[in-house]
Order: sequence, then structure tokens, then C-alpha cells
Amino acid sequence: MNKFHKTAIINKNTEIGDNVVVGPFSIVDENVSIGDNTIIHPYVHIKSDTKIGKNNKIFQGSVLGEVPQDLKYDSEKTYLEIGNNNTIRENCTLNKGTSHSNRTIIGNDCLLMAYVHVAHDCIVKDKVILANGVQLGGHVEIGYHATVGGMSPVHQFCKVGDHAFIGGRRIALKDVPPYILATGEPLQYAGINSVGLRRRNFSLDVRNNIKKAYRFIYRSKLNISQAIVAIKDNLESTDEIKKILTFLNDSDRGII
Repeated sequence: MNKFHKTAIINKNTEIGDNVVVGPFSIVDENVSIGDNTIIHPYVHIKSDTKIGKNNKIFQGSVLGEVPQDLKYDSEKTYLEIGNNNTIRENCTLNKGTSHSNRTIIGNDCLLMAYVHVAHDCIVKDKVILANGVQLGGHVEIGYHATVGGMSPVHQFCKVGDHAFIGGRRIALKDVPPYILATGEPLQYAGINSVGLRRRNFSLDVRNNIKKAYRFIYRSKLNISQAIVAIKDNLESTDEIKKILTFLNDSDRGII
């Protein structure tokens, strides 16, 4: 049974699942879909063409699906898509896409802490944590199980790899490869994300293999092209090594 507060404004042209709660003074615009068991706290505004999955918790003051802060945006039909089991804390702003990709995407099981901004055309994959005040520029991609520390901006078009961890109050101007810990000013490699990888049951052998790959990249005198060759020649081609090599080959902005 749904619970809509009497002060909530919900457009009749919406699709709302079962056991959805909409709190006081929240607004749900037209062409919005909201999945089962989602809780929308007070003073939330969900703009048109937003799709929200099941079991989400959206806290007060958040604005989801507002038009992009992009001067090239010309009122084209675009979307914000949010998966299942996410927690979106107070005063987050998640913009819809532009004609570049038509959508901004938030995956499943993510935690977006207070005051997070996700700009147009971003892709935030599953199990991501964006701590308080993280600001993602347009077209940013955050990989599976990655974490970005509080008050850290990520420059537009940057990519953050799977299982990477960026420290708080750091600025990401280039791509951050998978499995690493990134900190310092300017942002730099500070070893692999050992704590996160252990918690996620990466074996010692796998962690050591990842570490060896990054020794070629960051602790040798090889350039990136040479490091890629050395990794291919010297290390077993595991899933993790393949992911690292793919990330390096696909990096447009260069890596930190």
C-alpha cells in the first residue's frame, strides 16, 4: 500500500509501484516511474523523464532529473535512470543527460552521501560510494565498487576504474585506473586499494599480481606503451590484468 503525504504533489501521468512512500512537500513530475518499496523523504523534487528502480531511499532536499547545466542543452528529450537499492542522501542533485548519450545512469546498491552532484551523461556503476560533497562533471564514469572521498571533484570526461579509491578533498583531472588508491596533490598513485580488495575477497595472489602490474606502470622508468608490453610479457593474463590493460587502452584523458 502506498503512502503519499497530503502535501505531496504527484502528477497523474506517473508509474508508481507498490509500498512507495512520498513524504511532505515532495513533488513528482510527469513521465516519472518509481519502483516498489522506494521511500521519498520530504522536500524532494523528481523531475520529468526520471526512472527510479526498487528499494531506493531518497532523502530530503534532493533534486533528481533536473535539466543539465550545459549551455549546449536545447530542451531535447533526455533521461535520468536510477537502479535498485540505492541510498541518495540529503540535497543531492542528479541531472538528466544531453543529446550526447541521452541519459545519466546510476546503477544499483550505490550510496550517494549529502550534497553529491552528478552532472549530465555520467555513468555511476553498481556499489559505488560517493562521499559528502563529491562533484562529478559531465560525462564522468565511475566504475564498479569504486569510492570517491568527500569534497572531491572529478573533471568532466574522466573515468574512475573498478574498485579504485580516491581520497577526500582531492581533484581528479585525469583517469584513475582500477584497483588503486589515489591521493595527494596533484592526485597520484599511492599503491593498490589493499583494504577494499581484501574486504571483497580478492586473494593474496590476485592482489600481488595487480601490484606487479602497477609497478611496471608507476614504479619503473617505462612509459605507458612500454609498461603495457611488459605487463603482457611478464604477467599472467588474469581478469584483473585484462581490466587494467583495457582501461589503459581506453583512456582518453591519460591516467593520473
